[in-house]
Amino acid sequence: MQFAPEAQILILNGVILAVAYLGIYPSLEEKTLNRIMTIDLVLSALALFVAGALFWGSGVPFSMLFFEVNWAVFTIVTLMIMEVPLFLNFAKKYGINLFDDDQR
Repeated sequence: MQFAPEAQILILNGVILAVAYLGIYPSLEEKTLNRIMTIDLVLSALALFVAGALFWGSGVPFSMLFFEVNWAVFTIVTLMIMEVPLFLNFAKKYGINLFDDDQR
């Protein structure tokens, strides 16, 4: 069974976010915005690396409802859209201040 290219990227993003928000982030001893952003940068790079391994040079267009984009833009945009509610909920649950730059 083969999934559509968009579904493959969405599943990849979902798995990465599930590992992050159910495993990595809750297990952090210090849950700060800077720490989460650093790990998130690495996980975003992982998502781009895997998506690139699947679709680099394939020329497959990805539908963003009203227009088509390449695999990299689709990966980044959908990852951000999927992550925002997860992050806001996590920050609220663990009391992470989103507006104070002087966190410890």
